Amino acid sequence: MKRLLDRADERILLELTKNARISHAELAAKVNLSRNAVRQRIERLERDSLIKGYTIIAGEGRPVSSAITAMMLVYRNDRMRGGDVIQALRRIPEVIACDVMSGEFDLVVRVEATEADRIRQIWQEISALPGVRDTLTAFALSSMIRR
Repeated sequence: MKRLLDRADERILLELTKNARISHAELAAKVNLSRNAVRQRIERLERDSLIKGYTIIAGEGRPVSSAITAMMLVYRNDRMRGGDVIQALRRIPEVIACDVMSGEFDLVVRVEATEADRIRQIWQEISALPGVRDTLTAFALSSMIRR
């Protein structure tokens, strides 16, 4: 059973959002808890899926040959029972986002890879899934806003 967040949990989440690499000792000092209490709370927040992962946001100094981004619009055979497609997408490491959409198409899948050929392979893999009716893929030419 998931517990409600208290003030200390909220402060831990805030500090981790600012700096996910902060040490338990430094975080403990900021939230006025022991290092062990902070570690236990972080483990509980992860277990309860309030923390689902940690990520890196590359700065301006990254190499010019960064990832190639493609958006794939996926049309499923059955919108309501197409969970198998989403589960398969979760297993592809280059899939960085998948949104269920209203309207004509069902899913918007954001894919990042270092080579266009890898995106082609992923497209073939997704197109071959039993629950997929059709796909439409567009490559990003440039990224104007990235958060």
